[in-house]
This record gives sequence, structure tokens and C-alpha cells, in this order.
Amino acid sequence: MKRVIITGSTGLVGSRIVELLHEKVHFISLSQPLVDITNMESVKNALLSVEYDTILHLAAYTKVDEAEQEQESAHSVNVAGTQHIFTIAQEQQKHMIFISTDFVFDGIHPPFTENAVPHPLSIYGTTKYKAEKVVANDAMIVRISYPYKKYPSEKKDFVHKIKDQLSSGNTLRMVQDSLITPTYIDDIAYALYYLIEHFSPSIFHIVGADALSPYDAGVQIARTFGLNEQLIQPALFTEFFHNKAKRPQFSDIQSSKNTFFTMKTFEQGLAAFLQDS
Repeated sequence: MKRVIITGSTGLVGSRIVELLHEKVHFISLSQPLVDITNMESVKNALLSVEYDTILHLAAYTKVDEAEQEQESAHSVNVAGTQHIFTIAQEQQKHMIFISTDFVFDGIHPPFTENAVPHPLSIYGTTKYKAEKVVANDAMIVRISYPYKKYPSEKKDFVHKIKDQLSSGNTLRMVQDSLITPTYIDDIAYALYYLIEHFSPSIFHIVGADALSPYDAGVQIARTFGLNEQLIQPALFTEFFHNKAKRPQFSDIQSSKNTFFTMKTFEQGLAAFLQDS
């Protein structure tokens, strides 16, 4: 059984990965307040104190809009934090898997496969791309996009946010002229298990099988859970994100390398919500 240090183990994605894979992987959590990844000594002391095979690095500053005003914080966590972890992993000759994002792309010429050249539009996307460049030669980079899962956690994914709003009878404006690639977190977990077992320093897109507009995603959510889809009103991308951080308009993310795990479409992912655990 591989021993895997995981950062971000209490987050939206990390918590589900641990839940699903704990019988196949021995996870060692590296999380605050015990470890501050922005502090090199803190990281060094933590990593030198345990035996492990791989580091799965999910911890990140992910507040896209706030990052525009909190550039130092975003850089400290996403770039410096990743650099600290990678440096020690290199010294110890351990594998590192870095979880990145579709926000490294500009969304102008979709679809975006692993070979597409990043061109981030926001501070958040820029810090994640800088971190990718830090680890690029020796780590595995796994990009994910709009993750969601059946059971809500403290930090709710976009599916549960929409579901809650519709359940409360609130009207929602959702963008009709853009694309996102929703990804079922259970699929991310099982694909990552394969990558942990078959490590190679390369880039992988572990993303859902289809892209759709946020508006269409909202309608699918309403229909899946028997909620009122009339509460969802179409909006234009430029209007909806006016005065917010720039983000990719057409985030159609695809993989030319994932031949080892079949990812769900958004419809299939939502259907899994209704199945017995």
C-alpha cells in the first residue's frame, strides 16, 4: 500500500479522495494548523518526520475574485507553498502530484487538451500556472475543472449551491453563452488512484466527459432533483462577470491522455446522486 502525503485533505476534493481511497492508500494528512505550507521550515520539518512515497498536493488559495485584491496571499499559498513542498520532495527523491485548474487557460480557442498552451486571465489562474512551471519537469500535473460530489461538505460545490437556491425558491441568473466542464469528484479520486500507482512526470486532464453552459447545467440540476427550472434566468457572460476577476469564457477541457478511466458526463454524475450509496 502506497504511503501518500496529502495536502488539502479537508477540502472539497481532498476529503472525498481520502474517504474513497483510504483502504487502498495510506494517507498522511499535511494540513493547517499543524503545517503552514507558506513556511519552508514548517514544510521541511513535516516532510522529514514521516515515511512516504508520494505527495498529493491539493491545498490552494482558490477564491478567484478575492485573489485580485489578495495577490500576496494567493502567491504565498499557490506558488511559494508549492515550491516549498516540491523542493523537499525533490531532495527526498519522492513523487509529487500537483492538482491544478482549468483557470490556467484563457477560454478563447476551445477545446483545451493537455498540449494546449496556458494563458491565464486572473491572479488565481496566474498563480496556479506559475506553480505548474515550478514543478513541471519532475512532478505530475493534474488539472481538474468545476468539481462536484454527491454529499455536500463545509465548502459547497456549485451543484449544491444551485440546488439550495432552487429549493428555497430563489431566482438564479446563469450564464448561457459560456462553457464549463463539470467533473464528478468520485471520478477524480479513482483516476488519481491509477495515477498514484502509475506515476509519470506529465500533465493529465482529469475532467468530466462533456462541457455545457452554466445555464444548461442549472436546468439539468433542476430536472434531476425535481425543482423549478423556471427560476433559472439566462444571463450573458460579460454582464454576469462585470467587475469580477477575468475567467475563461469557454472552458471546454478535454483529455487526450486519459485512456485509463472513463469519466462521467454531467448527466451521469447527477444521476449518481440519486443512487444508493
